[in-house]
Amino acid sequence: MGWRIRVVHETGYSYSAPVHESYNEVRLTPRSDNRQNVIVSRVETTPATRSYRYTDYWGTTVTAFDLHAPHKELVVTGTSVVETADALAPARSASWEELASEPVRDRYTEMLEFTDYVTQDRGLARAAKALKRGKEPADAVLAACRWVREHLEYKPGTTGVHTSAVEAWETRTGVCQDFVHLTLLLVREMGIPARYVSGYLLPRAETEIKQTVSGESHAWIEAWTGGWWGHDPTNDIEIGHRHVWMAVGRDYSDVSPLKGIYSGGKAAALDVTVDMTRLA
Repeated sequence: MGWRIRVVHETGYSYSAPVHESYNEVRLTPRSDNRQNVIVSRVETTPATRSYRYTDYWGTTVTAFDLHAPHKELVVTGTSVVETADALAPARSASWEELASEPVRDRYTEMLEFTDYVTQDRGLARAAKALKRGKEPADAVLAACRWVREHLEYKPGTTGVHTSAVEAWETRTGVCQDFVHLTLLLVREMGIPARYVSGYLLPRAETEIKQTVSGESHAWIEAWTGGWWGHDPTNDIEIGHRHVWMAVGRDYSDVSPLKGIYSGGKAAALDVTVDMTRLA
């Protein structure tokens, strides 16, 4: 049985001198699908702004706003309540022959391509080939997730938001973003469409109802093997009732929670907090 979870994600900026204008995009609205129901979601800013929403190419809800009054601080708060479902079993209807067929490769070509974050590497291509050997597609995806979990050490501060999968692999360290990019590289090398999913993870499985904890911005993968299904390579676990899904894309560049441009003083501080409460 799934859970009802409230997520409050607050991002604060301060600037060394007044900012005269800024233009921003926020991806802090959860998605509704067969494993997640959005009850309420809103994005608020301080100073207050007028905003509008649209759906981007990947199906993610984007809140856009701009500020034209001088300000030295900006706070963006996304508040959502969602109902999550238990884990879905991996899709197993697609064969390797179907995945290699022109209709599938044409339909999912963007989730098979390599990007600046998910770059090709000969050594990792050999690893993908070995992981694929003798397995059905869904099992090959799980093997890739497990391999990344075993070979990459979770170590905050060793990589940044611009680190590619190959760069993380060279250091053998990273955070969830790097675990996902490296897994995407392996899975796409196998010829399986795969995409980056951003969201949150309620850290403790034993979280009590009404308990608020410090949550985590998180990321995982989804693969298409006859249908889309997800797995969390950072923890090597199924996507279940503790995961809240926000955005999807080819890599991190498509799902960044907050990005924009501004004119004025340099950003002097950035403070991000995520509070998660299990409501039911």
